[in-house]
Amino acid sequence: MNESLKILTLEPYYGGSHKAFLDGWMQYSQHEWTLLSLPPWKWKWRMHHSAITLANQTSDKIKEEGDWDIIFCSDMLNLAEYLGLVPQSIQKLPSIVYFHENQLTYPVAHPQEFDFHYVLTNLITALAATEVWFNSLYHQNIFLGELRGFLKRMPDFQPLEAVDEIQDKSIVRHPGIDQFPKREKRAPGPIRIVWAARWEHDKNPELFFKSLQILKAQNIEFRISVMGEQFRQSPDVFDSARKEFADHIDRWGYQQGRSDYEAALSEADIFVSTADHEFFGFSVLEAAAAGAFPIVPEKLAYPETLELDSGNEDFFFKGGADQLAERLVQLSEKIGDSSLWDGDPDRAIRIVEKFFWKTKAGLLDEELVRLI
Repeated sequence: MNESLKILTLEPYYGGSHKAFLDGWMQYSQHEWTLLSLPPWKWKWRMHHSAITLANQTSDKIKEEGDWDIIFCSDMLNLAEYLGLVPQSIQKLPSIVYFHENQLTYPVAHPQEFDFHYVLTNLITALAATEVWFNSLYHQNIFLGELRGFLKRMPDFQPLEAVDEIQDKSIVRHPGIDQFPKREKRAPGPIRIVWAARWEHDKNPELFFKSLQILKAQNIEFRISVMGEQFRQSPDVFDSARKEFADHIDRWGYQQGRSDYEAALSEADIFVSTADHEFFGFSVLEAAAAGAFPIVPEKLAYPETLELDSGNEDFFFKGGADQLAERLVQLSEKIGDSSLWDGDPDRAIRIVEKFFWKTKAGLLDEELVRLI
């Protein structure tokens, strides 16, 4: 592909997976990118005001850079509002909305907090876009599968035809991940376990720590690194677990430097996810790319991204803390016998290498050319 396009990129929440996705793609892309973004702060306010703020930024940017070929935005933007506030030269551009998450199937800690407005923003943005990209087939299926039921809750004028309209222009385009250097020989010591996710209830940290309690009760030696983005109100279990497992901790909390986070993955034997909600799973796939053995629930996007149907059942667990602890005990014994990977330490890396940006960026670049 030789054609280079000019991409107007709009990101109301430039942090976490949204930032990792754009930074990775832009680094390897051969297109020319103009990124207009807002810091990852107060997501509800971002969904309310970002159309106005980014429209103003666009008007200022037009004076500097002229025109673009396509609009690329995330699901946090109300695209229809934005298009109503920008000059006609921007309104006529084809557009892609990328769904990292959605507000219809995202679990809230308290059901009374569920706000129809944010779901409707997702709906309107999808209707306004030329194409809708989802980060996994699981995500596409669960969103479109539940959208019709949501619309039937409306008292009248239910736009049920919107579901088919969005379905017809929806495709799955997985994001990319960084490639990790080949890991060095394992240092001696007990099993090293990493758990890394947002410190929120939908990642089910209680399940992880309950499984560690079982290991501790069985006198299994282990080391842990518990990492991830924290907020003002994180689940109380983190405070109690930090005290309970103080003698087992290597790393705790958000890693300020990317190199510290990567080092933790590269040193880990096992990466555990206990998520109840995950649309793609960056950290799991990055851990696999770093050579860690993933242990994840047999649900969500994980069977898709870690290829459950291709003989990788040993990456998955079903049930609760007892079942997870049982798997960790088994893996601890295999580490003791130097047989964790049964002679094939690159198996997980081969599974996730299709996501490496050096390959993925070119494929996504071609998708933009196709749309134009």
